[in-house]
Amino acid sequence: MPDTRLTLPAFAKINLSLRVLGKRPDGYHELDTVLQTISVHDTINFTVTDTPEIVLSCDDRSLPTGADNLVYRAAESLQARFAPGKGARIRLEKRIPAQAGLGGGSADAAVTLLALAYLWQASAKAQELLEIAFGLGADVPFFLCGGTARGVGTGKDLTNRTDASDQFLLVIKPNSSIATAEAYKSIMARTLTTAEAKTILSSSERGEISDSFGSKALQNDFEPVVFELKPEIKRAKVALLKSGAAAALLAGSGSAVFGVFHSGDAQARAIQAIELEAGWRVFPCRTVTRSLYQSAMGAAGEMFAHCFGR
Repeated sequence: MPDTRLTLPAFAKINLSLRVLGKRPDGYHELDTVLQTISVHDTINFTVTDTPEIVLSCDDRSLPTGADNLVYRAAESLQARFAPGKGARIRLEKRIPAQAGLGGGSADAAVTLLALAYLWQASAKAQELLEIAFGLGADVPFFLCGGTARGVGTGKDLTNRTDASDQFLLVIKPNSSIATAEAYKSIMARTLTTAEAKTILSSSERGEISDSFGSKALQNDFEPVVFELKPEIKRAKVALLKSGAAAALLAGSGSAVFGVFHSGDAQARAIQAIELEAGWRVFPCRTVTRSLYQSAMGAAGEMFAHCFGR
């Protein structure tokens, strides 16, 4: 008898490198980025129903539970294409903060695709799920596989990287928030890796990107803009470095920042020593490799055991 219930984690991500190479003719920005899943996660409970309705609930009442939520849209898109007549009740338990650059909404959407494709016994192939994910958002395809991956173009052209070494991290979400659209709108020519259109697609420029956790390797072109717009976010990075982080960086387009620690002991000492401002949230976590990610997805993630050129 097929499973009718499933509970899965939806892991957050950080960007080890995020370079904005220029603006494309289609209006989107040309990116070169390395994404990494981390152990901070939402939890999503799925239950198959006998009626075709999709019912989403969430423990965070500030979030929409209809078509404005990526989880609902993911379920609806999969249902329309591969599972007409199938329904589900979905309960989303949020822990990943919103507008933090951690990809919480995208992770939730990707896990929804994996879970419901499995529970509904949809005939969708991996490439077809990827197509749905592409239509939901730039980061959604990455969360079908997790681990360490490089994204180019608008970020959707993904290639697996060798998994980064196990790292101990602290993620801080300060009070300030910055929407992705605002961050892109505000980025200036001085923050671009290159302003020359002819070099936007240069293979030599792309070859310099790194997936290392060293202070010289971590890079994010959004930092100067975001720190100028929201000085509190810069203070959060400084707090991580003062607490002993070997390196720290803005996560994605913000507003969370993460610090890297060489050991669990160093991470624990930092938790005790860090100077947090009122309202700041801190998340001790670790990196999540591709194998750990796929193990967490279980049978629902089997179709993506070999993905993105692995």
